[in-house]
Amino acid sequence: MAEETSNKARGYKAAISNPNVSDEAKQHAKEVLDNELQGGNVEVSDEGGKDPGNVERGLKAAINNPNVTEEGKKTAQEKLDAL
Repeated sequence: MAEETSNKARGYKAAISNPNVSDEAKQHAKEVLDNELQGGNVEVSDEGGKDPGNVERGLKAAINNPNVTEEGKKTAQEKLDAL
């Protein structure tokens, strides 16, 4: 439920920042954020964190990707070594 609320808050914040959205819609988004979503300050808990296997695979992919800079490859290798 908290994730759904967080997604709604992001959507309303995006509408407020979008120059293609009418002033009336922006006002409505502000009202919803203030009245229903506590101003958009919604906390989302990170249950479980990142999958270590996915992190390792992503770092290995970065190391072998020719489009990644040498500095980026070095950083990825350091992070991989730290796992």
